Amino acid sequence: MSLSTSHWRRLHGVSLGNGVLKHTLSDFVVEEQLGFIPSGSGEHIFLWLEKTNLNTAFVAEEIAKFANLPLRNITYAGRKDKFALTRQWFGVHIANFKEPDWNAFNLDGARILEVTRNDRKLRVGVLKGNRFEVTIRNIHFNDGFNDSDLLQRLEKIKQLGAPNYYGSQRFGEIRVSVPNDLASSEISPPLVTETNSAGVEPVKSVKGGNLALAEKLIDGEQIRNRNKRSMAISALRSWLFNEIIHQRIEQDCFFKALPGDAMQLSGSNSFFVNDKAEEQAKVDTRLAAYDVNVTAPMWGNGKLHTSQDAKEFELACVSHHKAVTQTLNDLGLKQERRAIRIVPEDFEWQYNDDVLKLSFSLPSGCFATSIVRELMDV
Repeated sequence: MSLSTSHWRRLHGVSLGNGVLKHTLSDFVVEEQLGFIPSGSGEHIFLWLEKTNLNTAFVAEEIAKFANLPLRNITYAGRKDKFALTRQWFGVHIANFKEPDWNAFNLDGARILEVTRNDRKLRVGVLKGNRFEVTIRNIHFNDGFNDSDLLQRLEKIKQLGAPNYYGSQRFGEIRVSVPNDLASSEISPPLVTETNSAGVEPVKSVKGGNLALAEKLIDGEQIRNRNKRSMAISALRSWLFNEIIHQRIEQDCFFKALPGDAMQLSGSNSFFVNDKAEEQAKVDTRLAAYDVNVTAPMWGNGKLHTSQDAKEFELACVSHHKAVTQTLNDLGLKQERRAIRIVPEDFEWQYNDDVLKLSFSLPSGCFATSIVRELMDV
């Protein structure tokens, strides 16, 4: 089975052009926003650490080795991009162990900026969100688009948000624009040619390992490596979620709540079902104000939380992907919900010549590349 990602619709129109993202690691800066201030006391040491070209799990392993602690004593709230400049918290449970001299911690690409303590463990998912500073260079517009269109698109995203798609990092996919006269065979690994939505230039897409592994899961192959299996499962579930967002845009029901939709309260994981006809106008008003959000299923066992029209819509979407849903059911995952829209907070930009600099905050688990995707291919 082949899982495609190239057809997912943008919300605000076709790609305006293309540019270069992460020309340098400092072109993509991510900074965690915990949502609380460490207490300053307790048996849990919190390290505020800056890293480049290192993944989070590897840094955790190195901290454990340095502190002579079991890896289970090292925690973090979320994983951060390897190919970026990121700042995040690591938790170190010392208890009866001797605290090391953190000034002696030496790892190329990493430095500890602050050491404090907290009375509770740092757990996955406690983040309020992340602050991003993103620079896109060498911007070239597609035919028919110019600077004015870019500024208008940015205003639309600021006011209306963007689809809460899982980004290409989740799938391990790399997409690059390549001149027409460059044969795929000249590039390793081989690239798959896909025409972009504007129909003006081929986009070369390399299917990454996570989605390829997900296809193996569907075909019944065993993935013995625990971490790779986990990434494959995550990619498969995320793919189906993105597919449902695509259908909401395609069928013009992204900005409106269907009868029976599961509505999430903004800034919360709580949701309610929009199943009262007399409340529809009120829900629409709250949706427009971004007080609530339509959700889509993170697929698993159990009944859908939606009802009426929304349930019919979601079942129709997944009916085309029975092998995917069956695989996720067999894995024992439970039905969950996730908002289909993100609205960047404190969204600001600077555009000079062919360089665009963006800064904004997103809730935990949301992808900055999904904001960038609404503008152009990178």
